[in-house]
Amino acid sequence: MTQGIENKVVVITGASSGLGAAAARRLASEGAKVVLGARRADRLEALAEDIRSAGGKALAVATDVTKRDDLRKLADSAIDLFGRIDVMLNNAGLMPLAPYERLKVDEWDKMIDVNIKGVLYGIAAVLPHMQARKSGHIINVSSVYGHIVSPGASVYCATKWAVRAISEGLRQEVKPYNLRTTVISPGAVATELLHQISEKDVFNNVKDFVDRVAISDDSFARMVSFAISQPDDVDVSEILFRPTAQTE
Repeated sequence: MTQGIENKVVVITGASSGLGAAAARRLASEGAKVVLGARRADRLEALAEDIRSAGGKALAVATDVTKRDDLRKLADSAIDLFGRIDVMLNNAGLMPLAPYERLKVDEWDKMIDVNIKGVLYGIAAVLPHMQARKSGHIINVSSVYGHIVSPGASVYCATKWAVRAISEGLRQEVKPYNLRTTVISPGAVATELLHQISEKDVFNNVKDFVDRVAISDDSFARMVSFAISQPDDVDVSEILFRPTAQTE
């Protein structure tokens, strides 16, 4: 399985914890060179050092995905050190759930900036490079909530539906350049994501659900590894996965 991963240069946003960190560890263990972006520079560098100590290759670059220049810097750093970018994993995301009536407008804005614009900025940072090489793979992270709409989660759902629309449009447009695209939609996975929920009652309800059914973040890492490891003539367009115990 690692044949298609070894020596690939993989850029990962939201890499300081959760899904991004799990993907970074697995891909590095399988021989990828990982370039890690996130806002929490201390945690990011600690992860990169762990990977290097285990014999892997990793670079940490402090990155705020709401700033287009930060994504450019992240991509440029990968190219400067490793000479190319093979895979872009647009993973950074926020999930501060709340009913509309609580008017968490600032949280809506943040989700739009990170979950939608952050993905677009990530695409913009690597697409010209990949087009010039006629080689590359862009992976965007949606959610089970990108397939359904649930009360109290509809703004988050909207951002994740948007990621799927962006990904499908990108898939259709990049065929002349031999590029691959994948959108991965996780269900309940144990991460720090739910700690972004500011409303205590909503947090408690979600935490109870996650505690009952969630699977490990390495489940996501395995999906990323599967998509990347396929031969160049295989384009895994979408992966939707969830815990066996999850009904929605």
